[in-house]
Amino acid sequence: MTAPTGEPDSLGAWAKRYYYANRLAVETLLRAHGIGSTQWLVLRHLAVAGPTAQRDLGRVIDVERAALSGIVSTLVRKGFVEQTISTADQRQRELVLTSSGRELLDGLPDPFAAVRQVALAGIDPADVDAAIRVLQRAIAQVQAHDFGRKGSRAAHGIS
Repeated sequence: MTAPTGEPDSLGAWAKRYYYANRLAVETLLRAHGIGSTQWLVLRHLAVAGPTAQRDLGRVIDVERAALSGIVSTLVRKGFVEQTISTADQRQRELVLTSSGRELLDGLPDPFAAVRQVALAGIDPADVDAAIRVLQRAIAQVQAHDFGRKGSRAAHGIS
């Protein structure tokens, strides 16, 4: 039997430690340039995808709407992103990378790739692939299981 998730040697605990170590390293790399990792993700997305509706961006980079609003405001204030009214829907805002944003992004290496290169140096690619498969399957199985969320009496407040 494997250790419960809350135990220090569980797969979940190690996945969490890896995530936080990577996040700290990425934030450290970007801090010198005056931006954070989520700001970088916004800039990178706009550079690759072009103008994007703000309402769609949160789903793309997996950020909640309230947090995204502050991130976008900061990027607009810094002059890296322009926020305009969508021509398709006047109620929506569209985000566009400015030339300053492009210049900043072009001057930065991909911080996630840089950290990944350090983190995985000397590790057999087959081991990395195996770790990815294990985590993908574990995530899929947890997401597919209802844990009482749907269809159960407890989920509907019936005891």
